[in-house]
Amino acid sequence: MTYDVVIQGGRVIDPESGLDGVRNVGLAGGRIAAVSEADLIGRRRIDARGLVVAPGFIDLHSHGQGIAEGRLQALDGVTTALELEAGVAPVSAAYVRAAAEGRPVNYGYSASWSSLRMHVVGGAPLSGGADGPLDGLGSDAWRAPAAPAQLAAMLRMLERELADGALGIGVLLGYAPATDPAEFVEVARLAAAAGVPVFTHARPLIEQDPGVVVDGAEELTRVAGETSVHMHYCHVNSTSTRHLDRVQALIEAVRAEGANVTSEIYPYGSGMSSIGSDYFHPDRLHVLGATGTPRDVIYARTGETVASVDRLLELRAADPSGLAFITLLDESADRIARMCALPYAAIASDALPFVIEDGHAYDPMQWPPPKFVKTHPRSAGTYGRTLRIAVRETGVLSLPEAIAKCTLQPARIVEQAAPAMRRKGRIQPGCDADVVVFDAERVTDAATYQHSVRPSTGFAHVIVNGESVVSDGRLQEQTLPGRPVRGRR
Repeated sequence: MTYDVVIQGGRVIDPESGLDGVRNVGLAGGRIAAVSEADLIGRRRIDARGLVVAPGFIDLHSHGQGIAEGRLQALDGVTTALELEAGVAPVSAAYVRAAAEGRPVNYGYSASWSSLRMHVVGGAPLSGGADGPLDGLGSDAWRAPAAPAQLAAMLRMLERELADGALGIGVLLGYAPATDPAEFVEVARLAAAAGVPVFTHARPLIEQDPGVVVDGAEELTRVAGETSVHMHYCHVNSTSTRHLDRVQALIEAVRAEGANVTSEIYPYGSGMSSIGSDYFHPDRLHVLGATGTPRDVIYARTGETVASVDRLLELRAADPSGLAFITLLDESADRIARMCALPYAAIASDALPFVIEDGHAYDPMQWPPPKFVKTHPRSAGTYGRTLRIAVRETGVLSLPEAIAKCTLQPARIVEQAAPAMRRKGRIQPGCDADVVVFDAERVTDAATYQHSVRPSTGFAHVIVNGESVVSDGRLQEQTLPGRPVRGRR
């Protein structure tokens, strides 16, 4: 057989079968057709000697769903980027738009509880994510208590979203922390009946906010046991901060009792979200911020460190959807590596849309992004950083263990809702030809808080559905082979 592409002589790591050895990989028709010690014939050959050949990385938590943001993630080894924490509504509009525009990597969405709540309770229109997944979080209207008829309407709409291919239900509970706990239980029951996960941004912990309606970690784990839903604890590192050990112990305890709770982390010590959200109110900075003062906050559009409460209030009023950093924890290598090694935790970026500095116009097809384009460095470097710190610098994870956290673990989290994910996260015949080839001794993140759109380096080839998005370390700007990942319909 003559294959479309042969990846020759690389160290092939398949996290499901445990394969870790030199092999040749043949790709044909968008699938992996052969993994062999024998020579293979291909129309195109990639010399992978001295390099690692692994499944393409699967990001469960990517708010940066545009073409430019997807390109930056592809240069970090990502072949599938899903918007599952915030979700979108209606998902049908998001899938149609992405297909019409094209995407460099595979894409998919959960149903957005927050967007539907903004619509039903707050009276906002539904955009299918066109206005950004975090827009509107600063409004008080959507956080108001839901009347019984409003809750019933939201549940019906969530059912329709799942029927339209949503990959689960995304719940930004931490952005509306006064929500009646019974509402979250009903959402979880709906998801459990549909056989899909709930991707949850938890409420604050009792240590962070003694007045919280219910401890965020206790709620997620209790509801998982009560409803039998697959509960996915989004970015458990940034919502737990200094209390991560307690939260992780709780997750492990309920898993031992049979509850299906998974989680994810990103390898950074600062978060980023809409400056108008609950977390950035001056009276709420203590919940996540390292010092609990405005100086924990950097407004991304100008790069300024917020100097006072008055300035923070001014920014929240003027640009409530504007993105801002908040310092959570120090970024020592040991701390980052320990987070990466948490059991049952996938690696996920929480990538964000690009922010354009005031006074500039940006064409999203322009590459590379100019200096006035900003984002969180996790949008560019999560996977290179994980491999650098957790594997090469500290040895907390072996290379196969780290690869599993970037590929097989996230695939398994979604595959009950989307059986097509059973063909991702693996290097096996019949699986999708989503493949990354990288130099394990050189791969690293390059993005910083000052230069946040610098691509990672060391990723030689990134192949999506059999097409090269990155070839010899260079982005192939015209290649948009991403396909939708949809739930069972």
